[in-house]
Amino acid sequence: MSWHLTPLVGFDVESTGVDPESDRIVTAAVLWVGPQRSANAEDNAIRWKAIDRYGWVANPGVEIPEGAAKLHNITTEHARAVGRPAARVVQEIGIALAERIAEGTPIVAMNAVYDLTMLDRELQRHGHRPLAVQAGREPVVVDPLVLDRQVDRYRRGKRTLTALCQHYGVKLDDAHEAAADALAAIRVAVAIAERHPAIGGASIADLHTAQTAWAGEQADNLRQYLARQNRDVSGVHGHWPLIPRQGVAR
Repeated sequence: MSWHLTPLVGFDVESTGVDPESDRIVTAAVLWVGPQRSANAEDNAIRWKAIDRYGWVANPGVEIPEGAAKLHNITTEHARAVGRPAARVVQEIGIALAERIAEGTPIVAMNAVYDLTMLDRELQRHGHRPLAVQAGREPVVVDPLVLDRQVDRYRRGKRTLTALCQHYGVKLDDAHEAAADALAAIRVAVAIAERHPAIGGASIADLHTAQTAWAGEQADNLRQYLARQNRDVSGVHGHWPLIPRQGVAR
């Protein structure tokens, strides 16, 4: 069975900022979507309704900048009032994902290197084991951003999740809400697989390996573009789906 018809897990975090080395998780969602059991339209509709959802709001222990709060609508005051301790939230996210990784279920995440690195650093920060250690295996990952950049390299315009949803006809009602983004990422990944047989027909292991190479090539292309513009390239890297650890901010 093609990977996009099998069970999939969506993962998304919203955070205090854009640096996974030092910023903190504020909200997160892990969604399990079951397999598509037949080509029957009714069966396919059921797939998208019977979803296991896990969501968290954390008190990150630091101030949430105004710009970040405007995106995900969680202020410092709200996080302190309703958020649970970050160490416990991070532990629970790790457990939820590790259970699915152990089963071999693909993890779907938009710009996966950000979300998975953010979680990895938070696990390290709070003294929890890395995700792959908990699961007993490395995760297999599907990243709609890497896939889209590969199959449609020269399309102009933004490649945010909102832009990809518009391009692939996926409904996104509440951008930057973790559960909504996680589900949208799965739908975009499935849409890409359906539109591009080379993606949909690949084994999940081969697709993961291919994305690792593609992400590196895409980073090289961006680095060359920025260099031609005399712009800073220091923040461009080709790691995927996780940036190796080099220390973590406390």
